[in-house]
Amino acid sequence: MGGEEEREGVMAMDFFWSYTDEPHASRRRQILSQYPQIRQLFGPDPFAFLKITMAVLLQLWTATYLDNAGWLKILMMAYFFGSFLNHNLFLAIHELSHNLAFSTPVYNRWLGIFANLPIGVPMSVTFQKYHLEHHRFQGVDGIDMDIPSLTEAHLVTNVVAKSIWVVLQLFFYALRPLFLKPKPPGLWEFINLIIQLALDASMVYFWGWKSLAYLILSTFLGGGMHPMAGHFISEHYVFNKDQETYSYYGPLNLMTWSVGYHNEHHDFPRIAGSKLHKVKEIAPEYYEGMDSYKSWSQVIYMYIMDRSVGPFSRMKRALSTKATRKSE
Repeated sequence: MGGEEEREGVMAMDFFWSYTDEPHASRRRQILSQYPQIRQLFGPDPFAFLKITMAVLLQLWTATYLDNAGWLKILMMAYFFGSFLNHNLFLAIHELSHNLAFSTPVYNRWLGIFANLPIGVPMSVTFQKYHLEHHRFQGVDGIDMDIPSLTEAHLVTNVVAKSIWVVLQLFFYALRPLFLKPKPPGLWEFINLIIQLALDASMVYFWGWKSLAYLILSTFLGGGMHPMAGHFISEHYVFNKDQETYSYYGPLNLMTWSVGYHNEHHDFPRIAGSKLHKVKEIAPEYYEGMDSYKSWSQVIYMYIMDRSVGPFSRMKRALSTKATRKSE
């Protein structure tokens, strides 16, 4: 592990550089050799379609209900209700990017486009392209777009800047790949775009701009200074330089497809969120010794207030290291 180390209370000015592979593939092999029964957990969640459908319909109905509401009520409903639903759907799309609703991949893609509807902006198909690279090339410089850019890291250096970054982090996640590693859109991106625009236009035509504004606000607020958005930081931001990925074992897992079980998820991305807790139950010795969280809100607070932590607090590795390791 290299890079410019931070002094106590002073933010690092470089990423934490690792010269080994990410830890999940090797741990997966060790666990499976000791507990082969974990393979029985592989496969889709049979209730995923029902859960997604209920969330989509509830959120769209709420948007129509607020068509004539005052802006203060819309804002309050978006933060305290709609944000939870839209973030749930965002993480449903994460689940679908791993084909964990149906065994047939194309069905997951269609369901992802459906889950995308209340989010207001098309992102399901594009998200899958970049997210699978995050798993395959975790931390690899220039490939893993989950890692902040150098511009972000150099600008976000104090409490105020970090607070603004947290509020706007959804924009950084969405726009970072388009600037640093743009991929040409394919047919599925256009399908996602057309269906999403049709829903948005229908919402405005039949119920007005306030209904659409509620959906957009639910997405924006739910991805910013919001308890559920703490997972963006908790998953891979390094608070302990000996650990690259962190799990969260709190109650919000019930609303987030258990994305908090993040070490378990990276170890076994073919296991649906509803079953990830069983990995820890079967192989506790691999996870109980790791640092973990019980509050995503606390993670956000720690990130903002800890002067030694910022966008540079991520593990990076060179592509050449990854290629060399894979050839061995």
